[in-house]
Amino acid sequence: MTSKHSTRGAALLATLTVFTALAAPTAPDEAVFRKHLATLASDEFEGRKPATRGEEKTVKYISEQFAAAGLKPGNAGEWFQQVPLVEITADPDTRMTFERAGKPAISLAYGDDTVVWTKRVVPQSALAASELVFVGYGIVAPEFGWNDYAGLDMRGKTAVILINDPGFVTQDPKLFNGRAMTYHGRWTYKYEEAARQGAAGALIIHDTEPAAYGWDVVVTSWTGPQLDKDSADGNASRVAIEGWITGASAEKLFALAGQDLAALKKAATQRGFKPIALETRASVEVKNAIRRSNSANVIGILPGAKRPDEYVLYVAHWDHLGRSVAFTGDTIFNGAVDNATGIAAMLTMAKQFASAQPAPERSIVFLAVTAEEAGLLGSAYYADNPIYPLKNTVAVMNMDALPPGGPTREVSVMGYGSSELEDYLKAAAAKQDRIIKAEPTPEKGFYYRSDHFNFAKQGVPSFYADAGTEVIGKPADFAMKQR
Repeated sequence: MTSKHSTRGAALLATLTVFTALAAPTAPDEAVFRKHLATLASDEFEGRKPATRGEEKTVKYISEQFAAAGLKPGNAGEWFQQVPLVEITADPDTRMTFERAGKPAISLAYGDDTVVWTKRVVPQSALAASELVFVGYGIVAPEFGWNDYAGLDMRGKTAVILINDPGFVTQDPKLFNGRAMTYHGRWTYKYEEAARQGAAGALIIHDTEPAAYGWDVVVTSWTGPQLDKDSADGNASRVAIEGWITGASAEKLFALAGQDLAALKKAATQRGFKPIALETRASVEVKNAIRRSNSANVIGILPGAKRPDEYVLYVAHWDHLGRSVAFTGDTIFNGAVDNATGIAAMLTMAKQFASAQPAPERSIVFLAVTAEEAGLLGSAYYADNPIYPLKNTVAVMNMDALPPGGPTREVSVMGYGSSELEDYLKAAAAKQDRIIKAEPTPEKGFYYRSDHFNFAKQGVPSFYADAGTEVIGKPADFAMKQR
């Protein structure tokens, strides 16, 4: 077996061992794992929100545990990589109106009917009677022969966009990736593409099944203080207004425009769809409170014995949602599964690797990243500002929300078929008499929703696996019911 196979295979087997340890009472180091998990998910850590007291306690704990395990500081003698962030809080009194000449206007309430914001770092941003255009799924994908913006000048206009992609809706395996979501189906892509098209605004129509979450998630995720990278241009390249509208609000909008939303949704699944001017205009002004801060990625390294300048990365995000601004009583989002499990696994494996004999040939880097919940910000910052060259990074293994349902017969792989590491994973799983399978819900786009994706986009072999759904000793539907 070559050195490359040995390093990657050992790292993957260690990952699988921790997956098993989540519920296997005789697993090695289970007590260590459980201690880390209980500590990180305790009220003392206040939900681990970046730029809060919870962060201070969290990054201190991680760095101390790295040191205790025998790792070295991973950033030129320091444990931390500073990640500049900006926090923008939109005024909740914001209202949006849709108007058409000769018709009564529609007013949308913030939270109930719409959630809108701007990523531009400015005191206020607005749409002033911006022409609304239905652009179907808002996708430009030459590889699929698809362009929802064909022949359209979007300057000054606002795109109205469907969530997910046509393959999910039609279940046609020849259309995009069929049921499995492509990156073009993600909300992040929708806003990015609208900006590339020069649009003034971008509004996504919410629909629970293709979005993979209800409207309540939209409200809790996109209201209150919102974190983003503090870019040099203050995010001036983003559209002026981004947001979501409810399905019911969309029905009202399309009725005002004299259009049949259901018919247009069906038309948007067809290749050659042409955007539809709605002859309706949107107006909204968002006022912002702005606060800048730094957060931290925590980095520890175990130098390789033979190839110290080549790197295997373990990645897990340490952050969660902090405290609620809307609830009373118990206001802490403790984040036990998401992602105290991943950090606990990382700390457990750091100790395992540091005491391993023989020592790993390549350097093992443990990267605990910030602000995943805000849009994979910490890993994006590292990928753009790597401490260790990405060209010398041979593997990235992501641990995010490890399910505590029990030992399984198989390993689920997010974005199955996307990484050469799956061959190594298959061999490692076989040592535990397990197999690897595609994730059970590819339509939810989990492959694009966690930190490995920022490395995969830059060509680094990366994977995100999960304990499977066939729990040993349980009924066939046990795991999915638990989830």
